[in-house]
Amino acid sequence: MIEQQIDIQTEDGAVTTFIVHPDRDGPHPVILFYMDAPAIREELRDMARRLATSGYYVVLPNLYYRSGVMELGPLPRNADDPARQRMMELMASLTIPMIMRDTKALIDFVNTQDVASKGPMGTVGYCMSGQFAINAAASFPDLFGAAASMYGTFLVTDRENSPHLMARQAKGELYFGCAETDHWAPMATVEALTRSLAEDGIDAEVELYPGVEHGFAFPQRAAYNKEAAERHWERLNALFARQLG
Repeated sequence: MIEQQIDIQTEDGAVTTFIVHPDRDGPHPVILFYMDAPAIREELRDMARRLATSGYYVVLPNLYYRSGVMELGPLPRNADDPARQRMMELMASLTIPMIMRDTKALIDFVNTQDVASKGPMGTVGYCMSGQFAINAAASFPDLFGAAASMYGTFLVTDRENSPHLMARQAKGELYFGCAETDHWAPMATVEALTRSLAEDGIDAEVELYPGVEHGFAFPQRAAYNKEAAERHWERLNALFARQLG
């Protein structure tokens, strides 16, 4: 495997980005991996590495670069703790238009890399970034063959760029993995999302992971559930294999 951490220029500054891909048999299909709210950490790098071992060029950008933040470190579970409140502030500082500008810059960069395939791309977003993955597929419909939201937040809102609406603009296959217990995306949201996608005839699957909580795929989280996490890897690998080759 080949790894590098580089700064990629965007309209708003330089986004520090972790990139990992196999060391042979390229070029490799590109997957944009959007982080969750606790920011870049070795846990996410390991997940990017796991995707890369299946033959992908994986791009993991630090979405908090505008705030000068790279890693937050361990976070207490107490919601009132200043460190966790800081995380919430950072999460709230991001908007979908911001991340789509970043996405354009990342696409422009990978298009200059010989080891990155020029075929269909994929994307996956966890937690706060599920909405970003779906919006990427909608904003660049001719580039993204697949997008996955894992226990994504803000999936059904009254904004015009709400994922349940933007899904109409995507041409690739969409996948929404949802935890049964998730105050960020309660069952009412999951049901509304499912209805909306079905009514619009979107090429998408909404899958409920029973008996697990938000964050179940992260090995270092208290909510980690190995069986559900492995199922999520199975779903991602199958999705990307179907649509990216």
